[in-house]
Amino acid sequence: MLREFFGYGGYIREPEGYFSWQHILFVSSLMAVMIALAVILGLKNRKKDEKTKNRVLIASAIAIDTIEIIKIAVILTRSGSWAPLKNLLPLFLCSIMLIAIPLAAFSHGRLKEASLDFVFIFGLMTAFLGTYGAGQNYSCYPVLSLDNVASGLTHAISGFASLYIAVSGMASMKKKNIPVTFAITIAFCAAAYVANITLDYNYMFLMRGDGTPYDIFYNLVNGNPVLYPLTVVGLFLVYIVAFYLVYYLCRKKKNG
Repeated sequence: MLREFFGYGGYIREPEGYFSWQHILFVSSLMAVMIALAVILGLKNRKKDEKTKNRVLIASAIAIDTIEIIKIAVILTRSGSWAPLKNLLPLFLCSIMLIAIPLAAFSHGRLKEASLDFVFIFGLMTAFLGTYGAGQNYSCYPVLSLDNVASGLTHAISGFASLYIAVSGMASMKKKNIPVTFAITIAFCAAAYVANITLDYNYMFLMRGDGTPYDIFYNLVNGNPVLYPLTVVGLFLVYIVAFYLVYYLCRKKKNG
């Protein structure tokens, strides 16, 4: 068990591979459970008070951070050093959810509104990119291993929180929160870029695609060290604007 699942002493099994049937089956199962729970709980709590709705987010916040802490602890103990920590900083786009979901659950006022909207906007995207698009994980580790199971669960929780916020009616999507969402995204990208230069790593995939869909854009600009990270940041901002536009168009159509 320690070796087969937790990887102590190195995994015995060979990785099944990115987009293998095992990878697709595992992440599709996670996504199915994620969507079902979010819809069921969201509809159940839709007409209830905010305190009741918020309990689900509190549970999500505790779960996502607990799983991530356990994963980091295992990785550090099996390596026998602190060296892997530089690669485990919460500086990937998906990692923002480790902070954003607790903020959405425990904060108040405009900060809570902005955090709820941020999770709503990015949660589903990070869930699908971090499961179906995680070529760097599924090429290196067996599907049923701590590295992939923990990662799959945290990404599924991000997607669950996003969809639950939408279905339960917790998202405000006020236009005044757009600059806040922009600021969070740009600040996070800046911190990730500095960490990449300092630690020689690839947080937020700002340096290269690493087998993910970002490779498409990396190849389009021939790996230009200036154009590529600017393209990635630009894509995030375009995504935010597009999300708001689609949201308001859908709401306008719904209201007639």
